[in-house]
Order: sequence, then C-alpha cells, then structure tokens
Amino acid sequence: MATIQEHAVAVGELTLEQRPFDALDSLILSQLIYMPMEGGMDNGERLTVKEAWAFLREHCDPQRLDQFQQKRYRLSEVCAGLKRYQSWMMHDYVNHIDDELETQFCAATYDMEDGSSAVSFRGTDLTIAGWKEDFNMSYMVVPAQKEAVTYLERIAAVDERPLSVCGHSKGGNLSVYSGAFCNPEVQRRLQAVYSFDGPGMYEEFLQSEEYNRVKDRIQSFIPQSSVVGMLMNYHPVYTVVRAHSVGILQHDAMTWQVENGDFVQLEGLDMTGKITDETLHTWLATMDGNDRRTLVKTLYQVVDASQAELVTDLSDDWRDTAMKALEALREIDPEMRKNVRTMLHSLFSTGASEVVRMILPNAARNGHTLLDWGKDKSAAKEREPAEAK
Repeated sequence: MATIQEHAVAVGELTLEQRPFDALDSLILSQLIYMPMEGGMDNGERLTVKEAWAFLREHCDPQRLDQFQQKRYRLSEVCAGLKRYQSWMMHDYVNHIDDELETQFCAATYDMEDGSSAVSFRGTDLTIAGWKEDFNMSYMVVPAQKEAVTYLERIAAVDERPLSVCGHSKGGNLSVYSGAFCNPEVQRRLQAVYSFDGPGMYEEFLQSEEYNRVKDRIQSFIPQSSVVGMLMNYHPVYTVVRAHSVGILQHDAMTWQVENGDFVQLEGLDMTGKITDETLHTWLATMDGNDRRTLVKTLYQVVDASQAELVTDLSDDWRDTAMKALEALREIDPEMRKNVRTMLHSLFSTGASEVVRMILPNAARNGHTLLDWGKDKSAAKEREPAEAK
C-alpha cells in the first residue's frame, strides 16, 4: 500500500487542471511545513518548492535531523522534482517560539498556478514549549491559536485568491480554529479547512456560531488508532484512514495509506481507537479548567526541573532526567500533589492501563509501574517512595 510520498510520485506529472487540489495535496503541504527554512525565508523571501529544496540541500544536514524530520526532508526532495509541486510558490514563512509565553507557531502560504492559495500550519515540533502549548489547549485559548487567526487574515488581505487552510497535529487544530474565528469576509473565501489528526476543541466551541459557519468545509482525517486527534471534543464528522504503524505511532501521517489516488478509508476506529476515545473523554469529563491547569502546571514543573529543551532530551539521558524529576516532585505543593494523584487515579479507573498497553507497545518492556498502578492502585501506592507521597 502506498504512502503520501509514493502518491506524490504517482500524480507528480498531473497539473491542477488535470487533478484539482485535494486533501492529499493538503497533507503534503502539512508535512513540508515541518522543514526548517530559517536563513532562507526570514525576510519575506518567496521560493518555489524546488528552490526551497535547493536551500535545504545546501543548509540542512539530514544526518542531524531526527527520524521524523528525515521523512519530511525526503518528501521535500521528491516534490521538488515533480511537475505538479515544484513551481508552487512558498512565502510568508514564520516560525515563532517563545518559551516564556509557552508558544510555538509556524506557518507558510503556498500559491498554486490555479489561482488559489493554501495556508499550512506546522504541528508540534520537538521543543518543550511546543508540547506545553498543546497541553495548555486542554483548558485555555493558546497564543498560537490567536496567531493563526492573525496570520490567515493577513494573508487574505493581500489579494482575493480562493483560500484553504491545513495542518497536521496541532497544526490541524490551528487550521480549524483560524477558519472559525477569522473575519466573515475571509471565511466566505475559504474553500476547505483540513485537519490531519489534530486535537479537538472545547464543547462550547463546537456549539459556537463561528464554528457552525465553517463546519461544512472542515475535512478531518484521523488514523484508526487515533490518540492525539481524539483529545478533547473531536469534530462530529471525520474520515478514518488506515495507517501501517501501530498505536500512537499512527500519528505520523507519513505512515497513512493511499490507494488509487485517495486515502484508504475505514468505516470507523479500531478497538484500540474506540477504547482510547472512550477512556480519554470519560477522564477529561471529570476535570474542569482548574483541574487541567493544575495537571499541566505540575507536569511541566517536573519537566522544567530536567532542564530539557527538546522532548528527545527527556529520553536521551533518562537516568539524569529521572533523578531531577524526583527532586522536583519533592518540591511540589502537597495540596497540588494530592490533586494530581486524585486525577491520575480517576484516569486509571476509566481503563487507562489497557489504553497505555495498546498505544505504547513497548511500555511493558520498559517497565511495569504505570501499568501495574492502573490495575492495582493500592499495591502501586505501597511501592511509591515516601518522598513522592
């Protein structure tokens, strides 16, 4: 079964007149935006996909990229050599990371020869700031969502081109949020809003007038064992796509399957996805905004103590990270620690240990503490160090 990269090759000689812009093209743009263009597009430069690849080839060492980025690097190279994609014009690239404001925002716009434009929002990168902002979404409107609205309206003000917006992971959330809250004139020009396994929204958002004005143009795609896309309240209508990886690894859209020019679609989530969906929503329903804020604050108090800047730093030297985390746990306010413990017990009472076992295939190999806690909380409590209580 083909991937999105193999699909790009298959349609690479077709013009937009022969095969109009579609969800698969949108997914490709949602992956290309992950490439670092600093140094090549910092001052308003406009580059074709082919020129952007030439810059990457000269200034980006693929050996220094993680596995996730290496796939996108290869996709960039492939698209640069294809008639369909190589002349699409990339412009207005921005990448803003602010640790103090806990925000990470990256976007670019692509102009196509059919006279339309597509705004692509980057999903979460490996920075701690980016991941923290994702968690902040569970209880507040985050800066990146506001930036996405501002960016879309700024792009729309340049000319009257038809628009679409797209994004993967957090980028999918930004796509939906900006599509709903941009001004009505811009909203009327939106042809489609694409979200690829993007986290959902508040229930109030799904009932809002803004969302209802654009919901018929939202195209949401999630893999059969979606975890990220099922966070919070997902959009009522979505397409389930078959992925060739397992568990949470299906979040990588480069593993999604394509056949005969379209996604390989399934009738619904598989058993893992259904259990994950039910578990997460049951748990989140028990938590108000203050509870979620407490959980996120506590989690990142521990993460900050590790002095990590990237998510990968947490695992590269896990022994040192674990020691610093334990020290941080000792410093947490006792009342806050008690509240977090209550929330985690609530999570496991929904069947979370089974979800962990399904979505993290290597969890049992790496240690049983989390899983055992879910099955037998009293036994786990006895095993906890006194300092962590």
